[in-house]
Amino acid sequence: MNLNCSLWQDNSMSVKHFAFAKFSEVTEQCFLLFTLILLMFLASLTGNALIALAIWTNPVLHTPMYFFLANLSLLEIGYTCSVIPKMLRSLVSEARGISREGCATQMFFFTLFAISECCLLAAMAFDRYMAICSPLHYATRMSRGVCVHLAMISWGVGCIVGLGQTNYIFSLDFCGPCEIDHFFCDLPPILALACGDTSHNEAAVFVVAILCISSPFLLIIASYGRILAAVLIMPSPEGRRKALSTCSSHLLVVTLFYGSGSVTYLRPKASHSPGVDKLLALFYTVVTSMLNPIIYSLRNKEVKTALQRTLGKKKF
Repeated sequence: MNLNCSLWQDNSMSVKHFAFAKFSEVTEQCFLLFTLILLMFLASLTGNALIALAIWTNPVLHTPMYFFLANLSLLEIGYTCSVIPKMLRSLVSEARGISREGCATQMFFFTLFAISECCLLAAMAFDRYMAICSPLHYATRMSRGVCVHLAMISWGVGCIVGLGQTNYIFSLDFCGPCEIDHFFCDLPPILALACGDTSHNEAAVFVVAILCISSPFLLIIASYGRILAAVLIMPSPEGRRKALSTCSSHLLVVTLFYGSGSVTYLRPKASHSPGVDKLLALFYTVVTSMLNPIIYSLRNKEVKTALQRTLGKKKF
């Protein structure tokens, strides 16, 4: 649908309002998608909130691994809340518009939570490396102060990158069209609306994506390479099984998050397609956030016990 942007421009002829494209012209399809996404959104919020609450209220879980897991749950809540509510509204109403300032705000928070999660997953891998490869020094090297600093660095990097990227993108002029071919203000679809040649801007965004996605991922790979080497020389089969079980949940979450993120932001521009980009975005904004609490709770007896106590039930 082509929108008339003339009413949404000031004297500088720069677009001041945008509108998200419709998912489908068929009302029934939009309603079905609304229902599915709403259910996944509620499941994600409930699961992540319960895990964070269970960890904070159970002293037995006040360890580095669960401290990082609680932070991950808070990031997932912010991650989904920055995108999904506006998308749900756009699915069932004609109110699909968003101001330039609102779009910039959404981009900032989405980038903040996404980059912070990249860094936090690397910190969680380092924690597992220290626990398995250096158990005698684990308590001192992964003290509460160290864990708090690692979490603060993760959130801080996300905030800095979010501010920098958002300011960089919205310093451009947008001459129209004003329809965003996506369901939230992500970097590539917004850049596509900017005036003139944006190749330098796209290159800068790509470099930042390389640094913020690939660098933490390489740290994770290095940590798990050392972990695997240490596990293989363990004399006890029970010790190997416990070590691998402890790491498997984190590895699965890393695979889901980095896999979908890398395909979205690191593949060549020529291979981008709006339909595929929307499906990938739905996966890493809704599906992975919903699956993370399930992955950690199903494979971790301590988390299940804490959730049981939090919910006040005999069985979970």
